[in-house]
Amino acid sequence: MRSSQRLLLPVLALFLTAPFEVAFANSNLIRENAPRSTTDTSSAKNACAALAKTFENSTTSGVFFAPSANFEADLLHYMNSSAQVATCSVEPGTPQDVAKVLQIIRSSRSPFAVKGGGHATNPGFSSTTGVQIAMTRFNEVNLSPSNATVDIGTGLIWDDVYASLEASGCNCNVVGGRVSGVGVAGFSLGGGYSWKSSQFGLTIDTIKAYELVLPNSTITTVTATSHPDLFFGLRGGFNNFGIVTKLTLRTFPQTEVFGGFIQYLPEPNVTEAVMAATTAFCLNNTDPKAQIIVGFSALAEQTIVTLSFLYDAPTPPPGLFDALLAPPAIATDVSTRSFSSLVASSPVTQMEGFRGRYETVSIASYTENVVNVISNLTQSWAQNLTQFPANTTFVSFDIESFTSALFTHSTSPSAYPPDRSRPLFPLNLDFAWLDPTLDDFFHSGIIQSAETIANTADAEGQNIGNAELYGNYAVDGTPIERIYGANLPRLKAIKAAIDPEGVMNLAGGWKF
Repeated sequence: MRSSQRLLLPVLALFLTAPFEVAFANSNLIRENAPRSTTDTSSAKNACAALAKTFENSTTSGVFFAPSANFEADLLHYMNSSAQVATCSVEPGTPQDVAKVLQIIRSSRSPFAVKGGGHATNPGFSSTTGVQIAMTRFNEVNLSPSNATVDIGTGLIWDDVYASLEASGCNCNVVGGRVSGVGVAGFSLGGGYSWKSSQFGLTIDTIKAYELVLPNSTITTVTATSHPDLFFGLRGGFNNFGIVTKLTLRTFPQTEVFGGFIQYLPEPNVTEAVMAATTAFCLNNTDPKAQIIVGFSALAEQTIVTLSFLYDAPTPPPGLFDALLAPPAIATDVSTRSFSSLVASSPVTQMEGFRGRYETVSIASYTENVVNVISNLTQSWAQNLTQFPANTTFVSFDIESFTSALFTHSTSPSAYPPDRSRPLFPLNLDFAWLDPTLDDFFHSGIIQSAETIANTADAEGQNIGNAELYGNYAVDGTPIERIYGANLPRLKAIKAAIDPEGVMNLAGGWKF
């Protein structure tokens, strides 16, 4: 972040500052608001005792209990509602130690979770009341001698990866996360929509190898040729097949980029201009180096429209973004800059500490009608939120634009998406609130809002009613068939062969 370029976001900052400070003033909030198990905890206690004994004198790994700082950090998630109170946490530092952890879990049958960056919003997907595995110590970024690939530890967030690659002088980059604070692990194992996806595909389309600890504690390297079924499953199959400790990704040349963040003036005529420009860009852009994320957000009685965008070169073609840059703004941070600076330009990390959920709609085309419905929903939510205390709720609909070549960069099948024959663009619904008693209200609200948008698109003939959904955005309770479609039988067969004892079923997430 460049302080000389980053302007204060007046309206958004008003909402974010106070709750953010409250949420992080005392880390005990994690324990106060997190779910607690009502079942027998003996398996978790036994597992934690065995782990503590196993790693008592380890110099590479550690086991932690409340109220230690490591334990609190290992439980911390982007959304407070995603965290649970574990019996203990373990930070393995080598694949061999991960194997020991899984051996103890397999023997004890303790519930467990694997946390990379902690950005998952569904409760229990990377948290547990049993053994919390934190991948923090898997933090390598090692370029190959030719700089053609890079090994990345699954305990990193993408900010660290980008900073390391820039510091290396390789003038190269990877297909990774678009905003600050997102972890490498879940993002990559779920698919990975990137600023570079129109050029090179999803993150999974650029992964050459996975270092994987299998449920039986065997350590292996999975490639398309060494283990084709596992490679297929890992490309979008999350944590069903073991614990991934390292990814080997292709690299691509990287120059400075143009783009940043804009918060528009909250006036009806300005919003209408942005809506028209958004629709035109989504329908007409064919330049794979150009991408936008337009956010329609609601606070109590206020709507906010923002733009995050990138052109993957120092200077965009004349006129490409003119219609989006023309409307008046109250905050602008746009320049030619490093890639990592662009990623840091979005204020999304300031939402940490809230409760929340994501949900998604797979859109075939962001038509004028679809964008209008998104805007109308935002205005409706702005009125609906007036019933709650100020600065405690937030609703956002984020339009993500890619070119039609999105799914064409890989000819190999992958767990996700199950159908690459037509491009689908994930609309991200992001709801956040502070009061735990509102969990059901917002969970229902985000599902209903997604259904309204999907019905609108279907009424136009987009045929998305049963289209696959992006697992990293899909809300808990989504039928797993909606994520994996016709791939599900093959994925179940791979899972049964790799994990006959159901070890990975002791962890949460999308399960085959």
